[in-house]
Amino acid sequence: MAHALLAIDSLTVTLGDNTPLLKNISLTVKQGEVHVLMGPNGAGKSTLGNVLMGHPDYLVQKGSIHFDGQDITALSTEKRAKLGMFFSFQNPEEVPGITLENFLRTAKSSITGVEENVFIFNLTLKKIMEGLHMDPLYAYRHLNVGFSGGEKKKSEILQLLALNPRLAILDETDSGLDVDAIRVVSQGIRQFHTPDNSLLIITHNTKILESIHVDHVHILVKGSIVASGDVSLIKTIEEKGFAPFLNGRGHSDES
Repeated sequence: MAHALLAIDSLTVTLGDNTPLLKNISLTVKQGEVHVLMGPNGAGKSTLGNVLMGHPDYLVQKGSIHFDGQDITALSTEKRAKLGMFFSFQNPEEVPGITLENFLRTAKSSITGVEENVFIFNLTLKKIMEGLHMDPLYAYRHLNVGFSGGEKKKSEILQLLALNPRLAILDETDSGLDVDAIRVVSQGIRQFHTPDNSLLIITHNTKILESIHVDHVHILVKGSIVASGDVSLIKTIEEKGFAPFLNGRGHSDES
């Protein structure tokens, strides 16, 4: 039986003025599972992703986060990454002065503790980029500098496949993408996912989910999970939007 890779227990989070941004969040992602977190704009979806990766601006007032049985509530972002956690940003930053290839090779070496062979790493990177329909020359451009929105999102999926984490948190990777780009990104996500790793996909668009097997869906409204269930929740959202959940009285099929 698959064990819990990520376990969030009664998590309450504040920022600055101590107003709760997340309230009593509990969520368990087992190894091999794909979970989807949906909700209207401003619901707290990206906040949860940032908190899971240890963003220092957020304060955990109550509750805990465990990864593979280890309490990581107070761990730094770097330590969480080394344990096998990955966060794909909704709006990837541009980083002048460091190439995409150098960034990925350095990140890989930092996570594994083993210096990557430049020649072998570049061959692997080129193969992944071809699968994402990315020009291999982008590997030698500064990280995301001058990239289009779609190219930045493909760059995030490239990082996912190159670093091969145990848990990937994808924050609206489909945002701003056209149909063809969504298809390529979905293909990269399917290529990444195996029975040994897990995904938490944050989105408000159901298009990217059409070709991905989803195990559980959670609806977040005003910082609280108001409904959890299977893919039937996605169908409800497609037909009715988030209106049925805005009163905070959604349904839950999970403990």
